[in-house]
This record gives sequence, C-alpha cells and structure tokens, in this order.
Amino acid sequence: MRNKNMVHRARPGRSIYATALAFCLLAPAETLAEPRHGLSTFGDLKYGPDFKHFDYVNPDAPKGGRMVTMGTGAIETFDSFNSFILKGDAAQGLGIIYDTLMTRAGDEPDSAYGLIAQSADVAADGMSVTFRMRPEARFHDGSPITADDCVFTFNVLKEKGHPAYRVALRDIEKVEALDRHVVRYTFKGTLVRDLPLTAAGLPVLSKAYYATREFDQTTLDRPVGSGEYEIGDFKQGTFVSYKRRNDYWAKDLPVNRGRGNFDEVRIEYFRDRTASLEAIKSGTVDLREEFTSRDWATAYDIPAVKEGRLIKLTLPDETPGGAQGFFLNTRRPKLSDPRVRKALDYAFDFEWTNKNLFYGLYKRTESFFENSDMKAEGKPSPEELALLEPFKDKLPPEVFGEPYRPPVSDGSGSDRRLLREAGKLGFRRVLMPRRRDTKKERNGVAGIEVLEIGHLQDVLDWLYNEVRSLSAGKRVLSQ
Repeated sequence: MRNKNMVHRARPGRSIYATALAFCLLAPAETLAEPRHGLSTFGDLKYGPDFKHFDYVNPDAPKGGRMVTMGTGAIETFDSFNSFILKGDAAQGLGIIYDTLMTRAGDEPDSAYGLIAQSADVAADGMSVTFRMRPEARFHDGSPITADDCVFTFNVLKEKGHPAYRVALRDIEKVEALDRHVVRYTFKGTLVRDLPLTAAGLPVLSKAYYATREFDQTTLDRPVGSGEYEIGDFKQGTFVSYKRRNDYWAKDLPVNRGRGNFDEVRIEYFRDRTASLEAIKSGTVDLREEFTSRDWATAYDIPAVKEGRLIKLTLPDETPGGAQGFFLNTRRPKLSDPRVRKALDYAFDFEWTNKNLFYGLYKRTESFFENSDMKAEGKPSPEELALLEPFKDKLPPEVFGEPYRPPVSDGSGSDRRLLREAGKLGFRRVLMPRRRDTKKERNGVAGIEVLEIGHLQDVLDWLYNEVRSLSAGKRVLSQ
C-alpha cells in the first residue's frame, strides 16, 4: 500500500475537503442494453439510480472559507488558461471549471455517474454509446449545454487539441447530435470497451464561445465553463483563484452533494520545493502534499506541528500504482540473459537504501499491478492452470510456482556468486542515476562495490547520456 503524505493548517470548525481537479480517462465500460444512470467496468454499479450522495462525503458539510494550496509537479509558472492544447503552460486546477457528461465515483475503481448526462445507453454490440443530457445544464454565461456542444468538443479536441486527446479519441469514429439533448458516440476497431467512459469523461466546451476565438492559441482570457467554480483573481505565474458559483446549475445533484465546499480555492506558485516548504510552515498556504522522504522525516520538527496548528497526515493510498525503476531492453544480448538481470536485481539492496537514504518510508513494488486484484498471489489457481498447461513446454517453470518477489539482502553470499557470473558474461558497467547529494551517491556506489561488480570509475551517467530510450540501440530506460 502506498501512502500520501499531506500537511495542512489546523482550522477549528472548518472541513478540509479534497476534490478531483480533472476527470480521469477511465477503464473499460460494461455492455448495456438500456439506459442507465451510470457506467461500470465490472459487475453492477455500487450506487443505485436513487442514491442521494456518495458514501465518502458529508452531505451536510458547511460551505464557505478559502483553501490555499500550491501547484504540484515540476510546473513553476503559468501563462495560459487553455489547458486543451500543447502550447503554453496552463494554470493548474482548471478542471474544476468544466463539467463532464459523467463524473467518477471515488470509492469505485471503474464507475461514473451522470452529471451533464442523466443516462447512458451502450449499444448491445458495444460499438456506440448514447447520452441523454439534462435540459437544465448550463454554461457560466447562462446558455444551455446541448448535444451540438458535445459534437464541437470532440471535433476540436481531435483536430486541434493536445496530442493526448488525439490518442484518447482516435477510436471514436464520430459524434452525432440526435436531438438537442441527445448525443451519440460511435466507435471503430476492436478495443472499444473503454470508450464509453472515455466519452463520458470529456469536458464539454461551449461552441458559441469558441466561434469568435482561436482554440489552438494560449490566452489569459477567462473561458466560459460549466463547473461549480470559475476563475477569479489571478496574477500570471504567481497565483490563480477559483471562486465557487452560487448559481451553479448542478449543485444539488447526488454526485455533487457534500463537495465543492470552499467559496474559494487558490493555487500559489513557487519556484522550487524549498520555497513551498517554507510557505506551509509560515501559514501562507493551507495544504501541501509532500513527495520527499527526507523532508517528511526531518523538515516538520517545528512548534506549529507540536502545538497542533500544522497537521501531518498520512493517507493510505490503495489505488493501483505504476512502477519506478530500471526497465531493461532484453533485445540486447547481454541483457537477454536471465542471470544478468537477476544479478542486477541482487545488486539493488532495497532494505539498505530505504533505511539509509529514504528514512524507511518506502515500500517496494512487487508487481506491475500493485494494489490491485490483478497482482499475482500464490501459485496459479486451477482456472489459471487450465489456461497455462497447453503452453507448459514453452513457459519457464517459474510461471507455475510462487509469484516473483524481489530479493531481500541477508548476507548469504548468493548475490556475489550471481554477480561474478554476470561479470564473466562481460557485463561490467554499473548503472546508477546521478544524485544531487554527492555523499549519498558515493555511499550508494560503495554498497555496490562490496558486491564486487564495479568501481567508482565505472559509474556512468547513463540517465543523461546512453539510456534515454528502449530503442534497439539502447540498453536501459529509467523512470
């Protein structure tokens, strides 16, 4: 299980509430034969057609106040309010000013429920989905949201939008307005099960607004949205404020009850993480997500935390997560040998690294499907064996045993034997990322030297030179 480390100001009588800033492109949709109030990949929806609110919200949460947070990731500035194109640096948080046809349930991995759309009908063959839209849905300028706006949004995103939209929409063949408030998305190809939820997760843009504006240009004009918030005050590259609209058309829908509780959400921009760390300590911002184990372990030993004015909170993250590490190009002769790959596995002493470099805060990923039901547990089941047995002579014997688990350093000496064999195969270079902390970098290298597979002069800056991709000429990709 991964954890998310959060720091926020303690404010009596105020409910700190987190909201998704954008609808994720979701996983495969189930095949439906009649209109339903939601879409789900596996089995039935958790919430019935008459549900009042999501279970994880407080429907009576007080409204008001302001939350000040900060931009995340490597984005240190913004120069545009157009988040749909590649050009420019769009302000963070823009997702909350746009509504989608459906909105995702935070306590289900694969389900979405009606927002602009009141129902969805997936064709029996799965090759189209038809949404019936709510006639009361409105843009911020008071104009109705119609099927024509959905058609326009699809076409403009596919033709002029960010490449990510073009990829996501490539298997949607066409979008048709069947009526003023009925829109159909038709698919092509064979991989179509995810497309109904892809369509449901698209923002709906105003066709009339963009009739007099260039869609593919950066701009700091406030766009016409349809969500619960609109852009308020801002200073380019410094901060942007989102103000809650009291006349929001969908504020009483079940999917929105207990959400959107702040009158204002303000995002501050800082040039580096050090400045943002000082901002949460001084009370300039209310909420900061911590990504650095060293800071989480050492930087918050301050009076504000001890006195309860600043709260450190670790939230269990049970969502499926990706992997971070070295990805080996097995097309290269030396890396195609399992002994070499196993030797490299033993070379990474996770337990020592976690204790000495990361303050014991990390948990090792054991699967590409960590935190999901798809992670292998135990030996293959009878049903799995029935699928595997016909190919037994072509599969490695490990497939029929216990799942792979990363090695744990125990000083047995088996690592040295494997690494010596790897050396005999001519694999002598040590792959190491460049670390900002030179002392810790040398400590890490020293740990590898103990395993007799390298020397300081062999430590190459592969991440910045030789291993940028897994093309046929490259060996390793680090991510």
